[in-house]
Amino acid sequence: MGAVKTKRMPRAVREQQMLDAAVQIFGQRGYMAASMDEIAELAGVSKPLVYLYLNSKEDLFTACIRREAGALVEAVRAGVRRDLPADRQLWEGLGAFFTHTGENPDAWSVLHLQARTHGEPFAAEVTAMREEIVAFVTQLILAGAREAHRDPDLPEREVAGLAEALVGAAESLAAWANATPGVTAHQAAATLMNFAWAGLGDLMAGRPWAPPEEQPGPHTG
Repeated sequence: MGAVKTKRMPRAVREQQMLDAAVQIFGQRGYMAASMDEIAELAGVSKPLVYLYLNSKEDLFTACIRREAGALVEAVRAGVRRDLPADRQLWEGLGAFFTHTGENPDAWSVLHLQARTHGEPFAAEVTAMREEIVAFVTQLILAGAREAHRDPDLPEREVAGLAEALVGAAESLAAWANATPGVTAHQAAATLMNFAWAGLGDLMAGRPWAPPEEQPGPHTG
């Protein structure tokens, strides 16, 4: 009786298995502590096969960052329906962001913690992802301003700064939510909306906050 032939798994499928295992190990153990032996074992393949497919630990980590960054950006974009009012668009975008980061904590650890702390080129990959999300949020805020009044006096540079602040807050809140038992994506999104939208809503309606005018002191003329 001849040997039973096993169906060969397509390379693309095998590679995704390796990346799945790598994201879990990198996310839980950190880049420096993770070993290719652990990754190969979890993926159910030999270590030489991991090297054959993905060349090196550095290349494997970069591939993980690119895949997870792309998945996060796609999740946020897919979560927003552009026919909704601006506040609903932002709400849905935040909900999609926190849902994705909550359902993929190892991937978020790779993007938010590991990639940023091990230098180039890893940090550059995350920066590219972050810039894409900031640009998307910038456009949401600009669209909301146009919706609120026909000729918004909101310089795009200022709006970009608001988007940077909002994305930074979302990143920190996602890390907190993942580390805090019982916090749902809905709760995290509501927290950030309550924090941000009161100010953004007034700004879009042409009622920006302004610092009080400085009063002349006793020694000023």
